[in-house]
Amino acid sequence: MTFIRSVFSATQDLVSTTGDINPRLIMARRIRPWMQPFLTWLTARPAPGEAATERPGETFVAIALLWTLGGIALSAAPFLFADAPILLWLMVPLGLLATSCGLGLFQVVVFHHCSHGTVFRSRARNRQVGRLISALLLFKRFDDYQHEHMLHHSPKKLLTEEDEFADFVLGLCGLEPGLPKRELWRRVCVSLVSPAFHARFLRRRIGASLFTGDAAHDRVGRIAWAGAFLAAAAGGVLPAFLVAWVLPVTVLLQAATVLRILCEHRFPEPELIAMRNRDFVCHATAGVFPGREPPAARANTPRGLLLWAGWWLEMLTVHLFVRLFVLVGDAPCHDFHHRRPATRRWTDYIHARQQDLEAGSPGFPSGYIENWGLISAIDENLASLAATRPETIGRAP
Repeated sequence: MTFIRSVFSATQDLVSTTGDINPRLIMARRIRPWMQPFLTWLTARPAPGEAATERPGETFVAIALLWTLGGIALSAAPFLFADAPILLWLMVPLGLLATSCGLGLFQVVVFHHCSHGTVFRSRARNRQVGRLISALLLFKRFDDYQHEHMLHHSPKKLLTEEDEFADFVLGLCGLEPGLPKRELWRRVCVSLVSPAFHARFLRRRIGASLFTGDAAHDRVGRIAWAGAFLAAAAGGVLPAFLVAWVLPVTVLLQAATVLRILCEHRFPEPELIAMRNRDFVCHATAGVFPGREPPAARANTPRGLLLWAGWWLEMLTVHLFVRLFVLVGDAPCHDFHHRRPATRRWTDYIHARQQDLEAGSPGFPSGYIENWGLISAIDENLASLAATRPETIGRAP
């Protein structure tokens, strides 16, 4: 019996819940051990038998600060030198990516988990940090966000007009149930590059952050932003400020937010939506992991070498960019978060989700669903929206 269980466990690990081969397990078999920690971070999936890591929530605050400040310095550097070398100018895109990564970590990890009270030990500290982040980074006032986010975690509210996800996708992004998937993709692509969309998104953010009616909160944000603009203008570094800080905190963060939110949830069959139970939650969320299966060919042949070079090029460009710009922090494991929203094990989300998957996700009737690749995940979610009848997305019961 023990042998049968071990064989079943190994088979379950190899084959994902969608019936596809697990690319991460194949990476562990075909790629050298010293590369495995990097692949674990990049794909947000652990190698078999890999030990879990423990770290406090405050670690993510430090990491977010390092990415943000390092990116700002790299992006602003060529503006601060009269004869900056061309190499320094070529580093600006990397600086913007680093800043965007840090801002995404503040948004997806620190601000979000502060609303669950799981970043710091005290409830008061979580609220203080959350309020400061919302004022400085133009996020929705923390108290308002916390209230709405708790509703989002209720099966009775998820995917209704009272849900923050549905409000963003159907309201701000203008996506509609029942439209052809091709039209939904067109609207997404237009939104990402549309000045009107970004202006509307930014206006909504400014209103929810700086004009909330909470005098103390609004004052912090208004003074910080007005002071930063005045200081940059007085110091003659306004162009550097606009490129290194304003651009990533507005347009780039908004583009990343659209892509990230679109892959967080899908619209299950009407019967599941109507039930609004734990099975509905299981089918409304899926893990989204950067990467794909590595080649089977050995690298000691010309064809194999070409295949492996192409695979590594894709992993270190497309999927690395996705991990740093869109699927930051624990965003790939958003399905685990909806099953265990109050757990403090989110700080080791990669191993925590895997262990929950291997245990059969106790308390839930269905296993985990997963996608490999951001575009594939968004495509499946848009397909589910295209197949959804408008009347199924209404008021909460």
